Amino acid sequence: MAENRPEKILRILRKTFTMPKWISSDNDPFKTLIVTIISQNTSDRNTAKAFENLSNKFKMTPEALANAETDQIEECLKVGGLYKNKAKTIKQISKIILEEYHGDLEPILSLPLEEARETLMQLPGVGPKTADVMLLFCAERPTIPVDTHVNRVSKRLGLAPADADYEAVREALQTTYNPKDYLAVHVLLISHGRKYCKARIPLCKECPIKMLCPSRYLWEKND
Repeated sequence: MAENRPEKILRILRKTFTMPKWISSDNDPFKTLIVTIISQNTSDRNTAKAFENLSNKFKMTPEALANAETDQIEECLKVGGLYKNKAKTIKQISKIILEEYHGDLEPILSLPLEEARETLMQLPGVGPKTADVMLLFCAERPTIPVDTHVNRVSKRLGLAPADADYEAVREALQTTYNPKDYLAVHVLLISHGRKYCKARIPLCKECPIKMLCPSRYLWEKND
């Protein structure tokens, strides 16, 4: 059977990029939750530094962070954006997980997918993307988190409507691809967005999938 365009895109991206080694390792749900909260409106480099600061200062458990002083959490997160709000959220969410879920997120992650998703989004600071990251990476559930790169690249490639919101992009990608490929779709679209399909000036001339991209003509002036 001949490949369709989305399948060709994914095949080429698999050849172009290497899946990060950490993808195959176990992901601690609480640590993943905290680092995802820290990453909001923050670069990858500053996210990593802020999480390292927090990990060096505190044991990464709901109990430790629930009992931490907010200003001490703030100090760890200063390298990133919105650190005051994030420190407050981290302390609050840690307390809820400790008191309402006995410090364990597994009971939430093991719920039916949509129920798990809704339950996670009831936690402070947890929106659709954070919930989907938790479910995909920590529970291997069939969902595709839509960050800024996934959103931009999927629309430029015509994999999602140009005016689609978060849920519409997610639904379009999940309808297009097989659930076994959701993790690869998420990671590879991010990789492609960072290296080639940049926000302001995409590198269309160098793009390995330019012949499959309906938006390339819009950027010919940059070639």
